[in-house]
Amino acid sequence: MSYTIQKKIVVFSFLAIPVGLLLLFLLYPTVKLFQFSLTDWNGIGNTYNYVGFDHYKDAFQRPEVWNAFSNNLLYFGIHAVFIPLEIMVAVFLNNKIRASSFFRSIVFLPYILNGVAVAYLFSYLYNPINGPLNALLEAVGLESWIQSWLSDKGIVNYSLVAVSIWRFSGLHVVLFLAGLQSIPSDLYEAARIDGASAFGQFRHITVPGIARVVEIVLFLNVRGALQVFDIPFLMTQGGPGNASSTFTVYTIQTAFKYNNYGLASALAVILMIIIIVFSYMQGRFFKGKGD
Repeated sequence: MSYTIQKKIVVFSFLAIPVGLLLLFLLYPTVKLFQFSLTDWNGIGNTYNYVGFDHYKDAFQRPEVWNAFSNNLLYFGIHAVFIPLEIMVAVFLNNKIRASSFFRSIVFLPYILNGVAVAYLFSYLYNPINGPLNALLEAVGLESWIQSWLSDKGIVNYSLVAVSIWRFSGLHVVLFLAGLQSIPSDLYEAARIDGASAFGQFRHITVPGIARVVEIVLFLNVRGALQVFDIPFLMTQGGPGNASSTFTVYTIQTAFKYNNYGLASALAVILMIIIIVFSYMQGRFFKGKGD
């Protein structure tokens, strides 16, 4: 047996296991998910009937689905607005300041906390009866600001988005910080010699230098906003009513609460397609930037 054939056998042997796992845990479930979306399977019985694309038509006609999707867009929009602030914090932490390592750890700490713990922590803070937030507002003379943070349909989503921002902004800051530290310092020195202002350096060096990081953060934002589940599910169960329900929360409830696995599978397929489309559009927008 020649050396080339032996080399190919070794390569294929090492690739066989990961490719097999990929097919088993990714491709096969995706195919079955699409198959179930075309049936009326209730998740229990051994038999089901094919109903075609009826579940997809039903999904687009349900106001609960559009309400859940609008809540997802709220998460995405507010997180996107906070990206410039996250960049500013990263620039500040990138400077040679005292105890900068300590502040970096503090910023990143919320992200490594367990999601269930975060949800129950803020549920306690938002408690309208004995919660610290309303008690603090009362102590400083801002009684008019006291709200039922998780039971008022008008503000419940903003309360949940605030939790999401607190939890995930630290990750974005760390990513931006890594991007800033990858920019050669020689570029800034040359710009200062040429008389570039601080804003000019930020515009022509910093922003292009972290363009790829911005693309990654936006992708995480799109994926995270469309798949947000643990915070609204644990804190409000999508309530009051369906006011704080998100696409994933509604999908899970459709499957496990109402035993409509066909519709839930269709919603999961729709969500997957939306993420792919957003990712493609984002890739086209950032194509060639930051190179």
